[in-house]
Amino acid sequence: MTHFRSLAAIPFLLVVVLFVARPGSAVAASEKTPVPAVNAAGGIGLKGYDPVAYFTLGQPTPGMDQYSYCWKDVIYRFTSAENLERFKVDPEKYLPRYGGYCAYAMSINRIADIDPSRWAIVDGKLYLNNNYLSYHLWSLNKSGNISSADRNWPLYPKKAVSEVDGFSK
Repeated sequence: MTHFRSLAAIPFLLVVVLFVARPGSAVAASEKTPVPAVNAAGGIGLKGYDPVAYFTLGQPTPGMDQYSYCWKDVIYRFTSAENLERFKVDPEKYLPRYGGYCAYAMSINRIADIDPSRWAIVDGKLYLNNNYLSYHLWSLNKSGNISSADRNWPLYPKKAVSEVDGFSK
């Protein structure tokens, strides 16, 4: 019985994590506040991590300034010239789903930032999550959470990255 109560508390804990631990980082779609189409603080996508490295190295890897590429007003960084070229050939193959926002938050109709070390590749697509708890909750039902997030993501009004305060190219 105690184990069941512990499992039942997980969704509540997620809400606490999303709203208390990072105030203002999770926003409901129903508020209809436009969000940047890509989660790119200062115009840098994936917090500077190489999107291709998740696929080629199997781990999050910070990119380098010397291997940068601007795609759709967002700068992406890569660990090598080879990864940069792979990205240029097919950016959509390597970009994270939901504009680089948290996959679990999107599955529950919220927007949240990501931790580049909380990731998974499912059916050839990169999914990122906010933290340890959101990653594990998302992992409990990946296909169901992906289906929910796929329905929720189009509901968010988007604004161009260049319209975001503090954006500099």
